[in-house]
Amino acid sequence: MTPQPTAGPDGAVETVFRMEFPRVVAAVARIVRDVGIAEELAQDALVAALERWPRDGVPDNPGAWLTATARHRAVDLVRRRETYARKLAGIGRDQATATAPSEEPADPDDIDDDLLRLVFTACHPVLSAEARTSLTLRLLGGLTTAEIARAFLVPETTVAQRIVRAKRTLARKNVAFEVPYGPDRDARLGSVLDVIYLIFNEGYAATAGDDWLRPALCEDALRLARVLSGLMPKEPEVHGLTALLEFQASRTAARTGPDGEPVLLADQNRSRWNRMLIARGATALARADAVASGPPGPYVLQAAIAACHAHAYRYEETDWHRIAALYGLLAARTPSPVVELNRAVAVSMADGPEAALALVDALSTEPALRDYHLLPSVRGDLLSRLGRTKEAREEFTRAADLAGNAREREMLRRRAEGAGR
Repeated sequence: MTPQPTAGPDGAVETVFRMEFPRVVAAVARIVRDVGIAEELAQDALVAALERWPRDGVPDNPGAWLTATARHRAVDLVRRRETYARKLAGIGRDQATATAPSEEPADPDDIDDDLLRLVFTACHPVLSAEARTSLTLRLLGGLTTAEIARAFLVPETTVAQRIVRAKRTLARKNVAFEVPYGPDRDARLGSVLDVIYLIFNEGYAATAGDDWLRPALCEDALRLARVLSGLMPKEPEVHGLTALLEFQASRTAARTGPDGEPVLLADQNRSRWNRMLIARGATALARADAVASGPPGPYVLQAAIAACHAHAYRYEETDWHRIAALYGLLAARTPSPVVELNRAVAVSMADGPEAALALVDALSTEPALRDYHLLPSVRGDLLSRLGRTKEAREEFTRAADLAGNAREREMLRRRAEGAGR
């Protein structure tokens, strides 16, 4: 069982371990080439800190102390398992920086490189989406299994099993602890970005449970995106994802009412939108444009759409024609029924509900949208605007029956009752 961080002098142990855990694991994983063993060694360093810091005092650089301690134990482990001669060349620099627990890391950039390797390893395509998400939150977010379980409303044992299986799969498949290059990089980077986006979305509009928002998940995803932007400054899609999350997170305070009920975009009090996050989003989007060498990718396009909403001080000022055009580009770049549904919403605002209804009806036979509650929800909205009240009521009711989130289900039932009023 994973030891939990507990408070040491002035809470330093818990605070430092939370902050430094991903970097410690990443630094050790480069030596042992196994994220499961690396996590255990990081936990050993925590135990050592719990024993020594209350007695000897908190080190001047506690993060470096934890990293050096864990590295020292990793080198000892390698020495025990392999002959010293075979491993000496591979761990030369790490051995030099791990000779004493009090030593500083040789170069902070080395840790960042290790952190990037850990990101790509935790999000490796050999793992299922659920496993990638849980392992990323554990190793890079520093969350405990209990915290991950609470965030996704699943039993703690389920999360623990996912993480254990993920580590075993990485070891069994002999997944290299490295940053991919060449043709493999784009596909692998896409997996990393998708995991971070999935984490954010589950916090932004929870698919199940009683709460519409889970802000902690949004914060974890946004922090991971910002870290990745710093590690990969020349990747436009990384900046695009960061921009998208900054823009989306800026609306959080306005997305729920006094009782936690969802507030639709048209009804949100935009004075409650966080202008600092909007400015950060605009900066990240500008960085994406500055480093791009080709057509915009899907996350850059989604960020550009979010920017249109963010820069409209009133709902009526939204540039729906531009949003519809951007969704058209996004649909061409990454064809998806969900993207088409979003494009239909934009078209309804730009050209009227009748033009959009034809697009939505064309999606009714899509297998991927069969149980997707937003399809009947969008259709209900269009029918309501066209004055087809009875049909709108039926669609909102069907959407409510399909919705997994209790708050969203209540909102859709209210819309069914109020259709035509």
